[in-house]
Amino acid sequence: MDPVINFLNDIFWGYVLIYGLLAVGLFFTIRLGFVQFVHFPELFKSVMGSKDNDKSGITPFQALCTSLASRVGTGNLAGVAVALYLGGPGALFWMWMVALVGMATAYAESTLAQLYKTRNEDGDYRGGPAFYIAQGLGAPWAGGVFSVCLILAFGLVFNAVQANSIADAFQGAFGFDKLWVGVAVAALTAIVIFGGIKQIARVAELLVPFMAVVYLAVALFVVFSHLGEIPGLLGMIVQNAFGLGAAAGGITGAMLNGIKRGLFSNEAGMGSAPNIAAVATPNPHHPSSQGFVQALGVFIDTLLICTATGLMILLSGVMGPGNELTGTPLTQAAMTVHIGSAGQYFVAIAILFFAFTSIIGNYSYAENAMTFLKLGSRRWIAALRLAVLAMVIWGAYESVATVFNAADASMGLMATVNLIAIVMLSGTVAKLTKDYADQRKAGTVPVFHAADYPELAGKIDGTIWTRDGQ
Repeated sequence: MDPVINFLNDIFWGYVLIYGLLAVGLFFTIRLGFVQFVHFPELFKSVMGSKDNDKSGITPFQALCTSLASRVGTGNLAGVAVALYLGGPGALFWMWMVALVGMATAYAESTLAQLYKTRNEDGDYRGGPAFYIAQGLGAPWAGGVFSVCLILAFGLVFNAVQANSIADAFQGAFGFDKLWVGVAVAALTAIVIFGGIKQIARVAELLVPFMAVVYLAVALFVVFSHLGEIPGLLGMIVQNAFGLGAAAGGITGAMLNGIKRGLFSNEAGMGSAPNIAAVATPNPHHPSSQGFVQALGVFIDTLLICTATGLMILLSGVMGPGNELTGTPLTQAAMTVHIGSAGQYFVAIAILFFAFTSIIGNYSYAENAMTFLKLGSRRWIAALRLAVLAMVIWGAYESVATVFNAADASMGLMATVNLIAIVMLSGTVAKLTKDYADQRKAGTVPVFHAADYPELAGKIDGTIWTRDGQ
């Protein structure tokens, strides 16, 4: 199987997705009239509201925090370091660029997820790419393929990867046995996920802002400690991005590594975040508002947190000739320069928060996929939860390349299906965006009126959208 899996990964990640994700981001940026820039204030307005009288969903802020729980993972620490090691400082510039266009993709896929959401047997909102693929495109088989790939990749194997990162960090920093670290992480995970998606949202609402604020506070301390170096550093980043100066790999290396790591980190277009976007009760009561919330998630993940890591590494001076450190060790070395011996412990704790929240966020996506596959009963959900816990313990002390490569292939197929779907449904996204903008210009609070979309009759759950609109 190894040759087949490696071939699929070469195709997906070497060609289809690296260029496809970027192309789709540019497509939506242009087609939607640079929505992420023109309507930038909406990213913040949409995340602040909630409908207290609708108990079927979670709040927009909880949806943002849960999606950030999944987005903000070890890639924000180790992934940025790898990008800088392979591509030089210019890789950071291309991470910014891919995030800016990726915000439009994140907006589009999450807007669609909101539009096509439904209710499960308990009356709670569920949705995501599988639902808009099945209902919007009339291709339930493709929605099934997407769901299976999502459960395998995000629900199971990637959670083993996150547990492995936590175990490695704690063994290196504190000397803890990796198996017992895995057991402890699994116990914490069980407490959260057995409470369901609403419990996950409540925990994410507490942990994610805390971890992001603390991490960004340390980054700001580092930046202000080197304030005089910042203009020159920013100039070097831009120069290296276009192959000027001493870059590791020139413009090609900077661009490819920056784009690749940026896409892996913010997940725009992957079809993951829309699964939690669909669970939210939007405010204003319009699908586009949840699209804006998830565009903000990309902004926070890459333009804030990844940038923080990149600047701390570049300002530390640990990168240079003869330095072979990469990944987490490079980030730890940089942090040690800035805050002393506490640096390696800080990174280990940061990885615990980033990776643990990724585990519970990833699980929430898998539960949505189970609903689509008609496996949303308590028995099947309990089986999924037990499988997740087993993968966390296993992943803490094992690292089987074939399994992880297979998960990459699953995610590659999943993302490819999602990209094709959102492009095919781009007309609906454009109409929703114009509708939202027109209502704002008229001085009214945007509300989705299903009667204005006769083409969607029989495709969306009218009982959801007739509460505030018709």
